[in-house]
Amino acid sequence: MYKQVFITMITLLFVLTGNAQEVKKMSLDEAIAYALEHNPNVVSAQLGVEIADGRVSQNIATGMPQISGNIDLANNFELPTSFLPNFITPSVYGVLLQEGLISSEPPTSSELVPVQFGTKYSGSATLTLNQMIFDGSFFVGLDAAKAYKDLTGKELEKAKIDIAEAVSKAYYSVLVSEYRMELLNKNYGRLDTLLRETTQMYENGFAEKIDMNRSKVQFNNIKVEKENSEKLLGITRSNLKILLGLTVNDSLELTDVLSADMFDKEAENDFQYTDRIEYSILQSNQQLAMLDKKLNNSRYLPKLDLYATVGANLGTGVAANIFDITNEWYEFGVIGLRMNIPIFDGLQKHYINQQKKLQLEQIDQSFDQMQRSMDLEVRDTKVKLDNAIAYLKAQKENMEISEEVYNVTKEKYEQGVGSNLEVINADADFKEAQTNFFVALYSAVLAKIDYKKSIGKLL
Repeated sequence: MYKQVFITMITLLFVLTGNAQEVKKMSLDEAIAYALEHNPNVVSAQLGVEIADGRVSQNIATGMPQISGNIDLANNFELPTSFLPNFITPSVYGVLLQEGLISSEPPTSSELVPVQFGTKYSGSATLTLNQMIFDGSFFVGLDAAKAYKDLTGKELEKAKIDIAEAVSKAYYSVLVSEYRMELLNKNYGRLDTLLRETTQMYENGFAEKIDMNRSKVQFNNIKVEKENSEKLLGITRSNLKILLGLTVNDSLELTDVLSADMFDKEAENDFQYTDRIEYSILQSNQQLAMLDKKLNNSRYLPKLDLYATVGANLGTGVAANIFDITNEWYEFGVIGLRMNIPIFDGLQKHYINQQKKLQLEQIDQSFDQMQRSMDLEVRDTKVKLDNAIAYLKAQKENMEISEEVYNVTKEKYEQGVGSNLEVINADADFKEAQTNFFVALYSAVLAKIDYKKSIGKLL
């Protein structure tokens, strides 16, 4: 009996030990770095860069020698018939008729002679080499592939910035929720103490029932608020874990500290359009459009290729002889240059060039629109950040004042010179000031992130 209990306890211990999870402790910078490595969106963008790199190699390969081989085995069950002028003498005609190469009676001098040439079975083996010597589209295409690779690299950078923004907001959301839970726990303890003291005073005849009921209502409200906040904290934590590439069951601990003092030194940042990845992506799209137009122009140029073919063939009347290596194969070979000169295509390339020109004008318009939009965004986010910081400072001061008012009111009530209603009202004001502070704090965090993103300094 005791042995079975001991074994069960040991087994349970191993199970609990095996299920214990390592707690991941992360600062904001560490969380962003982890997300940039494990977030599926970033991983997908990284694969896009590798695909683009493969496309560059593929384009280079088209300029390399192209070698192919071919083996052909044929059963010519019905030889084609050729028609020759009647230059064959009757004696030769008789031999051809006897060999089965021709049929029917000798034709007259004005008729054509039907003749079948070839063997019933034939085989051939060839090796062909093609080498591009000049093709204008090849070199432009190579530049376009490199430009596309550069574009995918910028899209990867944009994916990283978007993830850094999402992780930063989610990270601070958890910190704000944790900070709020910390104060809610203090409020819960404070109201719990107030309720117990008021209940005791009521039982001893030093307080009215209405005072106890007010305290009970406040305590019930804070209890529900605390439970809801705990659930909300769990949701915000899960959201952060998903952005990081973790599972919701992974243990995560945030090491940064959130306070209003983090906004005291907001330095001015010089802004350049090229600091924004969106502007850089548009530049890459412009480059690709220019190369696309250049590629179309390159099709006006001739193409020059070197080609060579070597091989051997065999003909026989018996199928088995094709596979007899002792049979004589007859070799052949050719080498040459092939030039393809475009002459007239119905003005297709001309009309394509007109479209490419208009596309470039569209991109120029996009540059102007993007610059105006970025200027407005930078000013807007800077104003919102300044206002958020000013509002945060005011709410921080209000929270400190309301806390002081509550403490004084509570002390007066305990000394018998204040009322329970005053304590309840002071507590409500204090909690409202705390809520306003949390809203202001999170708004300031979001405004700071948005401003840094607008000037291209988030990552």
